[in-house]
Amino acid sequence: MTSTSTFWLDRPVFVTGATGLVGSWLVRRLVESGADVVCLVRDRLPDSEFVRSGLMAEVRVVHGDLCDEPLLRRTLAEYEIRTVFHLAAQTIVGVASREPVGTLEANIRGSYLLFDACRHARLVSEVVFASSDKAYGEHEVLPYAEDAPLQGSYPYDVSKSCADLIAQMYAQAFGLPIVITRCGNFFGGGDLNWNRLVPGTVRSILRGTPPIIRSDGSFIRDYFYVRDGAAVYMLLAEALAKDPSLKGEAFNFSYEQQVSVIELVQMISRLMQSTLQPVILNEASNEIRRQFLSARKARERLQWTPLYSLESGLGETIDWYRKLIGETA
Repeated sequence: MTSTSTFWLDRPVFVTGATGLVGSWLVRRLVESGADVVCLVRDRLPDSEFVRSGLMAEVRVVHGDLCDEPLLRRTLAEYEIRTVFHLAAQTIVGVASREPVGTLEANIRGSYLLFDACRHARLVSEVVFASSDKAYGEHEVLPYAEDAPLQGSYPYDVSKSCADLIAQMYAQAFGLPIVITRCGNFFGGGDLNWNRLVPGTVRSILRGTPPIIRSDGSFIRDYFYVRDGAAVYMLLAEALAKDPSLKGEAFNFSYEQQVSVIELVQMISRLMQSTLQPVILNEASNEIRRQFLSARKARERLQWTPLYSLESGLGETIDWYRKLIGETA
């Protein structure tokens, strides 16, 4: 699943969400592959991996908001963009529950404005849209396959269901060359949202304090390492360039390993040789209890295999936070 260097060499690429967790690793991989990367940045986040690592200085930056349609059209035209990666979103479930309007505005309106700008852009030939396993909503039949209905109920889930359906509409109604990813819960170095399970747990253990679990610990999820995420986005773009019939298709990516919250905390504790016991708050609300994905379609149609396992990804992530917290101590 290695990227084709000649495909990306000097290729004009537009990335939204570059300051986010997966976006920063995608930008790094694109830069290393020789792409000519343009990033839309709303807020300069000095603690983000995109800024801290110096990546921001290696790409072209367009400052603005995803809902600024004239800016999107100008960017795609002036930089002669060929490939678009749309990762920008409000991704925090708790924030979505407290401020649903802002989440719906960013995740739905921002997406359809970008898709429409891509529709009018003369040179755009591949669009990769980062949807989510949350787009499926809650189902009795698991694991989710790509033909499962998109039926989110909570604010964040609904925003991803809607944007996912809109992406499919642009492919079917207007021929937009777009493919859709639905991945599990991303983790990896660069995530500084300490309320999330992996960074919060690692930081607590490094500080010698018990990890905090917001839920009752029994919620089951897929967890997917960011470096595998960055690789699959590029893989999909290349696959779409070779096979235009993939437009409108969605692909799940997962280690196909179902893990409860408490099991993940225990795995991190074992890797860090910690005996600290977690504090279980049982305060989670507006969250799906059981979600996990089948990656069979990606394995069979794309010959995809992950670069990492859950455990090896966690190991690299722990090392990243050890270095970060050691530097700031």
